[in-house]
Amino acid sequence: MAETTDQRADLLLRDAELLVTMTGAEIRGGWVAISDGVITGVGEAGEEPEATRVLEARGCLVTPGLISAHHHMFQNLTRAFGPALNRELLEWARTGGEMWVRLDEEAAFVSAWIGFAELALGGCTTTTDDLYAHPRPNLIDASIAAAREIGFRFHPTRGAIAVGEDAGTGQIFRGAMIQDPDAILADTERLIKTYHDPSPTSMVRIAAGPSGGAVATPGLMEAAAELAERYDVRLTTHVSQEPTEEEWYLEYFGLKPIDWLESVGWATSRAWIAHCIFVNEDEISRLARWGTGVAHCPTTCCLVAGGVTPFTDMRRHGVAVGLSVDGTGCEHSSMWLEAHTALLLGRLRAGPMGMSARDALEMGTTGSARCLGREGELGVLTAGACGDLVAWPLEGVAFAGAWSDPVEAWLRCGPVSARHTVVAGKPVVVNGELQLPNVDEMLKRHDEISREWQGAYV
Repeated sequence: MAETTDQRADLLLRDAELLVTMTGAEIRGGWVAISDGVITGVGEAGEEPEATRVLEARGCLVTPGLISAHHHMFQNLTRAFGPALNRELLEWARTGGEMWVRLDEEAAFVSAWIGFAELALGGCTTTTDDLYAHPRPNLIDASIAAAREIGFRFHPTRGAIAVGEDAGTGQIFRGAMIQDPDAILADTERLIKTYHDPSPTSMVRIAAGPSGGAVATPGLMEAAAELAERYDVRLTTHVSQEPTEEEWYLEYFGLKPIDWLESVGWATSRAWIAHCIFVNEDEISRLARWGTGVAHCPTTCCLVAGGVTPFTDMRRHGVAVGLSVDGTGCEHSSMWLEAHTALLLGRLRAGPMGMSARDALEMGTTGSARCLGREGELGVLTAGACGDLVAWPLEGVAFAGAWSDPVEAWLRCGPVSARHTVVAGKPVVVNGELQLPNVDEMLKRHDEISREWQGAYV
């Protein structure tokens, strides 16, 4: 049955091996039509409308574009940095901070541009980005400019570090990494007024996000929550990432991290939090009751090795759990790899019945969309939703014999990169190739900046 109009579409993707709408329908031989950046129809073979441009998806699983609910794209300038590897999280961050203080508008633009390109190749069509290093002004402006040049859907977070090593609380950043709370709030408000678009087809939405309780001055988290309420934007921060974090919060706040979150006014459906590893069942129930989402970063859990987010328990309680890449916490920007790792960790934690490929796909689509406040707009293939989709090739040696369940094959076989990635009806990746004119030039400049930053340490 077709869900469509008779009008000619701008773009038609057709002949999918299987099309998964994430609204309950899975269509063999399915197609999606998009006009003016919005899906105008979804249906079975033989019911397709005429279209100005056609993309073939034969042999492909077609899904909504994946959504990354947490990232630090500027860190791709220092990823897999040898002197910082195989250390505890704070020691790693201290070393990175010595280089991140060099971030300027050009570096922010180039790192974001490369980040968006890599995400698109890995089947991602929307990302947030927690840019918490602000040694110079207008860095998020530069990231937004990169998103617009590529045509990527973007939810930047105005992250912030307001407390450094001189505070005597065990923090590790210094100098230009530290910002005045009033400057943080003023710049957040400026970004919202300048760029935030609340419309259903928005390409840019701003979130407020001091990066955690340990690096926030008294009153900053409360003020950020009030600002978000006033402008009706989202809130995000890091909570419960390290094994020693609860002990630190009890010493300095007299509260456990989730209790502290509630005390600063973040117990709300407006908020989603990254990591949230060391929480108990009662705390998970409270997150579900508040409507507070969680951005799960599977590879970071493995590489940082502090623990694994109890995401299967969270999903069972009704918490909105999104899927994420995480800067140099994971080193890559492949949302397929994060979905694959989530499948493995889910089954490791909950047993063979505890996690399926469809569960991982749900986390990377509708789960992340809920975290970002885009439920029904993103993460689904249905008329009226944003025209973001991915065709994943399921052919060749790696998929020989895997024909009975394309969704399970998608994550169990592979690895897989996108054949086609479409954002707002515009192809960013076609036949596995970026549709961008200056990739080599941007890679060259990225390499120059990266080597300049890292050269003093290697």
